[in-house]
Amino acid sequence: MKDCAFCRIVARESPADIEYEDDAVLAFRDIYPKAPVHVLIVPKRHIPSVMAMEPGDAEAVGRCVLAARALGEAKGFAARGYRLRVNCGPEGGQVVYHVHVHFLAGGRASGA
Repeated sequence: MKDCAFCRIVARESPADIEYEDDAVLAFRDIYPKAPVHVLIVPKRHIPSVMAMEPGDAEAVGRCVLAARALGEAKGFAARGYRLRVNCGPEGGQVVYHVHVHFLAGGRASGA
């Protein structure tokens, strides 16, 4: 989708600091980090939101979680821990309508 910021990053039409990539997933640094390490993990295929997911989309989102595990191991957080967050819809804090998992690490998490 040409109007999706994350699709433009996946297509290499917009710049990003890429941290991980495989055939289904791309992960890049958040430009507005909320933690010392803040990486966004997106499926390469456009899925607007968790609320718009269909059964066939489960594998793509699962691959994002596996990419988070790989990032945690590669960045040395596997034993210490990290947070994964998915925002859904306007009241859930979703700003870009392309499913993405926030990988947050490097600081003690507070709250829920």
